[in-house]
Amino acid sequence: MAHANAVTLAPESADWSLPSRRKVGVIGLILTESALFTIFVTAYLFYIGKSATGPYPNQVLELPILATICLLSSSLTVVLAERAFRRGNTRGFQLWWLITILLALEFLGSTAFEWRRLIFRDHLTISTNLFGTTFYSLVGLHASHVIVGLILLVLVLILSLRGGVKQAHAEHVEMLSWYWHFVDGIWVIVFTVVYIIGR
Repeated sequence: MAHANAVTLAPESADWSLPSRRKVGVIGLILTESALFTIFVTAYLFYIGKSATGPYPNQVLELPILATICLLSSSLTVVLAERAFRRGNTRGFQLWWLITILLALEFLGSTAFEWRRLIFRDHLTISTNLFGTTFYSLVGLHASHVIVGLILLVLVLILSLRGGVKQAHAEHVEMLSWYWHFVDGIWVIVFTVVYIIGR
């Protein structure tokens, strides 16, 4: 009677393997960087409205709409580049990758112009008040991640133009794409906290 309810287990699949070290590494990087951004966002939220002197966010901040559209659009272009790469369309990959780079450059250029205006016209520096300290720290942290991503994007484009990026590098391209989506996703949070909630 005991054998009537016995369950037969299928033999374990011999196809199982450890997850990709690259994927595990990038996931670990994204989790670590998410924790870092959480600290900076929390500090920004904590100090909203606590500056004893001006200028204040509602006096000097303008919504960076074009910069935001460019950065968020770059998530789409990097997906299109990755898709073209996987299909073996080298020219399509290079084109979409270049467009991603140009969108990132536009975002960084807009950030630079914003900072120039804030520093020289509005006299807001990192040492002016709590708002200046938290603003430049949080937005600067994000911009530094965009710069790192941009350097990697440019390196991949150069290598691709020289014929050095092959189908064997598909996972490398995918991991850089993951990082870029992370940078874009973080901007949604930074934009919301700094330019919507913080104003």
